[in-house]
Amino acid sequence: MASPLLRVRDLSVSFRSARGRVRAVESLSFDLEAGETLAIVGESGSGKSVTALSLLRLIPDPPGRIDRGEILFEGRDLLKLDDAGIRAIRGNRIAMIFQEPMSSLNPVLTVGTQVGEPIRLHRGASWEVALEQVKTLLEKVSIPDAASRLDSYPHQYSGGMRQRVMIAMALACAPQLIIADEPTTALDVTVQAQILAILKQITREVNSALILITHDLGVVARYADRVAVMYAGRIVETAPARDLYARPRHPYTRGLMDSIPRLDDASGKCLVPIDGQPPDLANLPAGCAFAPRCKHALERCRADRPALEPAGENHWKACYVDV
Repeated sequence: MASPLLRVRDLSVSFRSARGRVRAVESLSFDLEAGETLAIVGESGSGKSVTALSLLRLIPDPPGRIDRGEILFEGRDLLKLDDAGIRAIRGNRIAMIFQEPMSSLNPVLTVGTQVGEPIRLHRGASWEVALEQVKTLLEKVSIPDAASRLDSYPHQYSGGMRQRVMIAMALACAPQLIIADEPTTALDVTVQAQILAILKQITREVNSALILITHDLGVVARYADRVAVMYAGRIVETAPARDLYARPRHPYTRGLMDSIPRLDDASGKCLVPIDGQPPDLANLPAGCAFAPRCKHALERCRADRPALEPAGENHWKACYVDV
């Protein structure tokens, strides 16, 4: 059986603070197959974006630090590459779409220059050839009259069009893996659907794997093949998307599901919030980090931290109780 495209093992990331080291990601492990879409979901502060940045070694040091683990991409451990080696991977074999395109795009460079730069850098193409490919990429992500927009600047694009530019930039070198960190933040619902449909269609065409970082479970249901639910820096449940929605096995996942408004729910029942607040990562409880907010918690949950264990076919959870 072929090895996964990406294999993450025991990844731990921390940040220095006035209160000591804060563990943002702890003992994270998952696999990703070629052509698969994995959604990583959870509340703000659960470690989703830190995970994404860690995969490309973009954690600022200081104050951040990757303490341990393996990130095996196409059989190579990215944590063992030198600076030149990881630069050859970024934007070429692995590309990232960041949350806010206005702060990710350079305001003083034209869109054509920015999208064409990876083609120049990694493919050695001339500017003439690169700009011709940029025009094709902008057309592919549904930017109208793409040829006339090459010399435009980011501020001359709408929010949805800037996000399309970010997708075009990510696709410039036909990467094997695309990491999309909240790619539809601050966009209206119609534009969100367009952006995600474009992203999913193009990754399917080129058989790229996709890691979709989001807190929107509606997005997950429609676009993901598999889901990893994070809480306090750990994966607490992972399963195929269909199975996770049919029967969530972790109380936190069930709480997230119960807090989603549904248009097809005629029962009239109120939304059920998750009581309490996310934990302080600098002062995590001894047992399960979710136990203080969990109405199913046992004494064992407060004393021992559960490991991620099988809870069905291709379904794993870190919990001692059945919900």
